[in-house]
Amino acid sequence: MADGIPPPGPDPVGPAPAVRPYLVTAGRVADAASVRALPVETQVVATAEGLDALGRLSFEQHDIVAACRLPQSIAELAARLRLHLNVVRVLAEDLREEGRLAVYVPDAEATRDASVLRRVIDGLRAVPDSPRGTE
Repeated sequence: MADGIPPPGPDPVGPAPAVRPYLVTAGRVADAASVRALPVETQVVATAEGLDALGRLSFEQHDIVAACRLPQSIAELAARLRLHLNVVRVLAEDLREEGRLAVYVPDAEATRDASVLRRVIDGLRAVPDSPRGTE
């Protein structure tokens, strides 16, 4: 420690994305008031077609499909990949339309259940803080 300034440690969050969210989605947004916007608790999973197309997808689409080998929520996916929630919503909808993701929107009544929300929060807390995972 020189001059009372502690040495820099590892960034706990990781570097900021180099590409702005509006560039990734070509300016499209997921409007919460829109019918098109996927709720954060929506479960997504890669399809066989999506896994076969991994080599032909953009970086972000590739990462989303690759991360969705097992079902997970839009919120978990955004946290795990460190992408803006609305970017994941827009790209997940694109991937669904192309048949590369299967999307399961939960029943509206279930989303108001506090136990469901608690499980989503617990799932988000379980996401590792870094790409290294637990060491």
